[in-house]
Amino acid sequence: MPLSVPVLPEDADPAWLPPEAFRPLGGRRTLIRGSGPLVETVHAEVAEACARFGGRVVRDPEPGAPGYDLVLELTGAEESEAFTFLREGGRTTVTASGQAGLLYGLFHVVRLGEEAFAGEPTRRNHRPAVALRMVDHWDNVAVHPVMGQVERGYAGGSLFWADGRARREQARVRAYGRLLAACGINAVAVNNVNVHETEAHLLTDRIGEVADIAAALRAYGIRTHLSVGFASPLVLGGLPTADPLDETVRGWWAEVTARVYEAIPDFGGYVVKADSEGQPGPFAYRRSHADGANMLAAALARYGGTVHWRAFVYDHRQDWRDRTTDRARAAYDHFTPLDGEFAANAILQVKHGPLDFQVREPVSPLIGAMPRTRLAVEVQATQEYTGQQRHVCWLGPMWSEVLRFRPAGREPVGELARGGLVAVSNVGDDPFWTGHPLAQANLYTFGRLAWRPDADPGDLLDEWIRLTFTPGATSDPGRLEAGLHAVLDGSWRTYEKYTAPLGVGFMVQPGHHYGPSVDGYEYSPWGTYHFADRDGIGVDRSVATGTGYAGQYPGPWAEVYEPPDTCPDELLLFFHHMSYGHRLHSGKTVIQHIYDTHFEGVEEVAEARRAWAALVDLVSPARHARVAERYEEQLRSAREWRDQVNSYFFRKSGVPDAHGRRIY
Repeated sequence: MPLSVPVLPEDADPAWLPPEAFRPLGGRRTLIRGSGPLVETVHAEVAEACARFGGRVVRDPEPGAPGYDLVLELTGAEESEAFTFLREGGRTTVTASGQAGLLYGLFHVVRLGEEAFAGEPTRRNHRPAVALRMVDHWDNVAVHPVMGQVERGYAGGSLFWADGRARREQARVRAYGRLLAACGINAVAVNNVNVHETEAHLLTDRIGEVADIAAALRAYGIRTHLSVGFASPLVLGGLPTADPLDETVRGWWAEVTARVYEAIPDFGGYVVKADSEGQPGPFAYRRSHADGANMLAAALARYGGTVHWRAFVYDHRQDWRDRTTDRARAAYDHFTPLDGEFAANAILQVKHGPLDFQVREPVSPLIGAMPRTRLAVEVQATQEYTGQQRHVCWLGPMWSEVLRFRPAGREPVGELARGGLVAVSNVGDDPFWTGHPLAQANLYTFGRLAWRPDADPGDLLDEWIRLTFTPGATSDPGRLEAGLHAVLDGSWRTYEKYTAPLGVGFMVQPGHHYGPSVDGYEYSPWGTYHFADRDGIGVDRSVATGTGYAGQYPGPWAEVYEPPDTCPDELLLFFHHMSYGHRLHSGKTVIQHIYDTHFEGVEEVAEARRAWAALVDLVSPARHARVAERYEEQLRSAREWRDQVNSYFFRKSGVPDAHGRRIY
């Protein structure tokens, strides 16, 4: 039976692959050369477009037929994802030596639209800068009594799991794989890194369900990964130990992994959270994290699989009275002594910042500090601390800053991430995929930045807007594109303005992390403190008088962060405890900056809401209504943030607002 493009339910949003985006391609004559599963996917995409828009697609040249507008040609049998785009003599040609490259080349043509077929002759080679571009789903098979179906998920239930098992209908999973491939993502972890009892069995007696998901994703070149528990030999195998140096344990993992590859021959590998927030790990056996990762790497090596070992290891039972212990130091302190000890197929997965996906953090000093270890950099597309997809917060500029950062003044993070770039997924079974329709921009931007970390995020935003909103627009596409760019482009900095100031972080409601609670975690064991008192606020992380965290950076950055005078304003309270009267580089005092930014942030949300309302005649009713509803909540929440934060610091400091605005 010929492969077909997955059909979405009637209420499902097509995101950045609406049928109209294929009109320039679908109205032309196309020749496809080559064979293989992904070539069949390419053919199905072109055939669907031609059937809709009146073009023609063939697999063999037709004698005497007119020339072809587009040629898509597989020229080899490699694993390469690269492709060459050539436009000359009235013909556009995409060639690739690997099937995945041909698929990515097709989607490049779709992104270009009419531009793919018009203009001056051009030849360009395209290849991903990062080999592994992955999304991790924190999805539970069984609904967790506290965290629900999707931990830190804000887009409905799981795409993969329902009613305690894999979904029987996989068409939407295939459609998801299609969206991922179209923005350059090539790997998915299908379950939560916090592996509970039910999910543990996916590794063994329920691997067939994972295989069904893998089959649905495979048509678009997506490799499936699985989160596994370090204690699986105890939980599943009945062994008395999970010691990574025990030969029985190592043999158990080897046997289980062999059965995984029997079920899923192109299986990508394991994701592991160990010795972290209550998850078991090698520390229980006085073994190192390299010992644990290498045990799994050995089981995977013969099949070409990898283990992604998360570096999110810290003391989550900290005494808040103890100012010498610093959660920000933990990953560096734990892992840098192990540089060079990890196997070649063991990837250390490091969060982009030292804490936990805050709206503003410095880049983790661990990135760049382990030159003999493969590192993957992890970001969070799901908006746990950035508005939970109830607020517009496009994170492209944040991620771009991270990827361009040069820890030692040489290679940027985007080049140091030799083990891959990973995003915690923001997708669920919501009709709009991401709950908030505009949050789709985060997933798309991540995929495109993972392909090319030095890309201009603003260009990628405009690319997403053109694909998602303007194909087939009958009136004023320029106004639509400008309006959408305006509401999204500054939204990260707007969110930062009305939440935690100057890099200090958190100040959220404990547990669910939505909405303001300035002291919510201040006396907790989680190590997320701001230390505000009547005189000042911030965490002293200097070498001279604080926790020494600033000294974990290489020379250029350690020298910038150590003294308050050179520390960037936006990170000042992350690195230093400062008086409310301290004058920033902006010329404002700390306390006046807090007041001003919180008032400004609310005004910017109100303006964005007005800008969105003005697009009502250009956006589909369902999409416009969903975003308008979310803007009402964002404005309410922003006001609450403003009033709670400003009132808290006015009461702490006793310093009035210089402009006489109302503070409670």
